[in-house]
Amino acid sequence: MTERELKSPVVGTRLVAGIDEAGRGPVIGPMVIAGVLIEEDRANALHNLGVKDSKRLTPKRRERLYPEILREVKAYHVEVVEAKVIDSERGRKNLNVIELEAMAKIISRLRPDLVQVGSIEFKADRFRDKLSQRVKVPIVSVHHAEDLFPAVAAASIIAKFTRDNIVCRLREIYGDFGSGYPSDPKTVEFLRDAIGRGELPEIVRRTWCTVQRIASSVRAVPCQVDIEDSL
Repeated sequence: MTERELKSPVVGTRLVAGIDEAGRGPVIGPMVIAGVLIEEDRANALHNLGVKDSKRLTPKRRERLYPEILREVKAYHVEVVEAKVIDSERGRKNLNVIELEAMAKIISRLRPDLVQVGSIEFKADRFRDKLSQRVKVPIVSVHHAEDLFPAVAAASIIAKFTRDNIVCRLREIYGDFGSGYPSDPKTVEFLRDAIGRGELPEIVRRTWCTVQRIASSVRAVPCQVDIEDSL
């Protein structure tokens, strides 16, 4: 968890929170959800910095923008959901609910007047209603919100930069597992080797079907595999 203390806003200024995540799909590493709080009439300052969806920026550009974003926003908060937490939670809830709960925590911390967030469900209105049941704040939820709202784009950069740094530290501890995504051959080889040795580290999301498929191929079974979706 990372945050900056919230300062009192100027009277009459509406505060907008943008929320986004990084790392929903990887089989290795945490999911990171970030929120930034900014005065509504200052949102264009983020746009002027060159803030956009983190996936459209190079790692170097995200690194340069990170401190600039923090200078512009009034507050920010980051929730890091570790792989072992995702695994334990998924016995009772799906990934959408886990992420929804993290978003609700961020909103409660930042106390905005309005929330802008991308929908993690096919029906954006349904997702908005589910989040509204947890926090009593007006919410705008649309697909590709990071392309429409500078605050959401800024949150996406904070989330991605934070997760990238965590992944770098994990590689130093556990060895080079690649990106951590199931489509990465280096990640698959890391999992195959770990499962074959019976030493699957806690940074692996054991409930991902990628793990089950690899386990079947090497005739080993990891502990407590509970497959819900492939992601």
